[in-house]
Amino acid sequence: MSNTERADAYTRITNRIIADLEQGVRPWFKPWSAEHAAGRIVRPLRHNGTPYRGINTLMLWSDATEKGFTCPTWMTYQQAQQLGGQVRKGEAGSLVVFADRFTRTETTEAGDEIEREIPFMKGYTVFNGEQIDGLPEQYRAIASPVLDPVKRIEQAERFFAGTGADIRHGGNRAYYAAQPDYVQMPEFVTFRDAESYYATLAHETTHWTKHPSRLNRDLGRKRWGDEGYAAEELVAELGSAFLSADLGLAPDVRDDHAAYIASWLKVLKDDKRAIFTAAAQAQRAVDYLHGLQ
Repeated sequence: MSNTERADAYTRITNRIIADLEQGVRPWFKPWSAEHAAGRIVRPLRHNGTPYRGINTLMLWSDATEKGFTCPTWMTYQQAQQLGGQVRKGEAGSLVVFADRFTRTETTEAGDEIEREIPFMKGYTVFNGEQIDGLPEQYRAIASPVLDPVKRIEQAERFFAGTGADIRHGGNRAYYAAQPDYVQMPEFVTFRDAESYYATLAHETTHWTKHPSRLNRDLGRKRWGDEGYAAEELVAELGSAFLSADLGLAPDVRDDHAAYIASWLKVLKDDKRAIFTAAAQAQRAVDYLHGLQ
């Protein structure tokens, strides 16, 4: 992917998310598949069952919502053929990206050799399982739920206990207090349902990962409501969506996040790479929380 193509990918993806936000729709908050074999709620999956990560999760969730796909599996044209399938004529694929770095040796003016890390990103096209005929049965089968509701909640309870975070209950606000380093939650019974409680806890626990003793994430917040604040809130929002998918939760959209949409729009319009950065930071936070289990 050339510099021009890479910049275009940043712009295309950001503009897509901006368009959703301007309609009041958060594209990362419908990450469940209704009936397919992968279960009720999952991340988008590669042809081999490996979940997509970071920005690709958002991009494919957004495409699935727009196009009405419930199958969580995506694959390239060649992968579909290798599985005995055929992408139907006229079907439009979806963009996913691969980002990495390579090391290049350069010579300075003084004649010294130095190694320089060069970031790169390339894009490729994938198709949803519902756009492909002839795939093996496991890509089309309807399955019973993977976990019953009681186990799913118990799993979430164990997960958050496993982080070791200091989680306190009381009052009517959910927040992370950085200096004393604890998460404050309203009482469990005040939430409309259990899944909304855990999604809120996932949001605040994502904030908890920014502490200097953990991921030391500093997005430049100087005061409440500035761009650094909005960027950190976006990371926590995406972290909550990713964790909800990982834990099999399908929470309702939180009413109290509607006010954030305007501030997120400003961040995204000012910086076409902001959503990529936020998704990467959210993925890193979620990986960290999984690593504590």
